[in-house]
Amino acid sequence: MLDIAFIRNETEKVKEAVRKKRMHVDIDELLALDEEVRRLRTSVEQMRADRNRLSKEIPRLKGEDKDQAVARVKSIKEDLGEMEPALRKTEERFEELMLSVPNPPADEVPEGDSDDDNVEVRKFGEPPAFDFKPKDHLELAESLDILDIPRAVKFAGARFYCLKNEGAQLEFALFKFALDFLISRGFQPMIVPQLVRREAMVGTGFFPLGEEDAFFIEKDSLYLIGTSEVSLVSYHMDEILSEKELPKHYCGYSTCFRREAGSYGRDTRGFYRLHQFNKVEQVCICVNDPEVSRQEHALLLSNSEAMMQALGLPHRVALACGAEIGQGQVIKHEIETWMPSRQKYSETHSCSTLHEFQARRLKIRYRAADGKTRFCHTLNNTAIASPRILIPILENFQNADGSVTIPEVLRPLMNGMERIEPKKKKKKKKKIAD
Repeated sequence: MLDIAFIRNETEKVKEAVRKKRMHVDIDELLALDEEVRRLRTSVEQMRADRNRLSKEIPRLKGEDKDQAVARVKSIKEDLGEMEPALRKTEERFEELMLSVPNPPADEVPEGDSDDDNVEVRKFGEPPAFDFKPKDHLELAESLDILDIPRAVKFAGARFYCLKNEGAQLEFALFKFALDFLISRGFQPMIVPQLVRREAMVGTGFFPLGEEDAFFIEKDSLYLIGTSEVSLVSYHMDEILSEKELPKHYCGYSTCFRREAGSYGRDTRGFYRLHQFNKVEQVCICVNDPEVSRQEHALLLSNSEAMMQALGLPHRVALACGAEIGQGQVIKHEIETWMPSRQKYSETHSCSTLHEFQARRLKIRYRAADGKTRFCHTLNNTAIASPRILIPILENFQNADGSVTIPEVLRPLMNGMERIEPKKKKKKKKKIAD
């Protein structure tokens, strides 16, 4: 959420943010509501003050003066009966629009309507040149017997899966690798709640605009998170931290749930886009300083790049265009990993700076050296998300015999296993005639 004073003073900048992010928010309506709310509040507060003053005076009054005061109190109550509901209704609409206003993107964020307009910053490795016909990740996973989608669909529905055998081992190894790496760089590991209250979803900016993408447990009024970012950032809601304890660096493991409401018909084959996946997320909470945020952004991004390089996966870093960065993001870099079956680099990581957008909603502040309290800045980035990361691992490291070579850094975490070999299907025995 932005400060309404900022929206008043930087109206054109905010309108430009709406345009560049391809969003639909009527800033003129918001400012008109802002004026109306202030007018109504002033009137209501004055009426309440008059009512309270007269109510205290009435016991001391007599005769006509008392009758007039009683009549005036009655009149004020009637007026308040109309004004207070009008104020509440106007405030509700004002808050609704305030929660929809985008954070202005950084100047270097390029124009664009889709990820095709993202700008490449740097690249690591080269896509493999196979001397055989390569399989896609789904064919490989089935032949290696590390995945079962049909049985999962049978009892859970579309876009669910079961990882098994070496597939499950590989995922556990990836998460252990990511956590060990981040802990070695000073990040605090956390396993966080995967069910949260609405305040956490609104506070981190996933609601109200992304509400259709969340799973809701109606009986308990709780929501399944789509990323541990929600829990990690909300961890300090309603707190005033000390400047000395910042920055805070967290790496959180969680299962994540997304309805993928806006993606019907897209990426339905395999496990690029699913309802459930697991992830290690990086989160930073730092002081309210754009330059410090830039440094922290570079740190989070470099962590993920280093892990990808250690895995040996060909990838590129891209600066996301206006339409591809979310409502609260000031700047976002994506790591896009080469996926042979898609014949393109596709997103596996998303590194975002949000300045005080989330902290203002969640009331996460710190007391600065000058004694004043300020809203913190927050940032986040993917460390490892699976099974999406398994797509490039399986496809890039496949061999002609159908096996898949395990990245060297993961082998100690898989009991020294170097390859996942295809499983031979058992032949049905012929019945012997009597």
